[in-house]
Amino acid sequence: MANESMRVLDPIGVPSVRPQQLRKVLSGLEGKVIGFIDNGKPNFHYLVDDLEELLMQKYGVSSVVRHRKRGSVPVGDAAIKSMVDQCDAIITGSGD
Repeated sequence: MANESMRVLDPIGVPSVRPQQLRKVLSGLEGKVIGFIDNGKPNFHYLVDDLEELLMQKYGVSSVVRHRKRGSVPVGDAAIKSMVDQCDAIITGSGD
């Protein structure tokens, strides 16, 4: 047994330090365009209907833009660009 060795693995990964892009902070919601990315789960559209009404009536949001994606398929680059170009803030969601 004196010649046996034991290999010990360290499960702790080395964190990567990547520069982070600063996010734009909204000063308020009045006059803003809010986007929702619907992940295709049942009932999410009901939640967004209620949120749209609340955001527009109570917080003065000017409009809501919606994009519905198909289940676990990622949102395409063109759809993301379109939403970024149109919206001041984008919320991704789930509903069951």
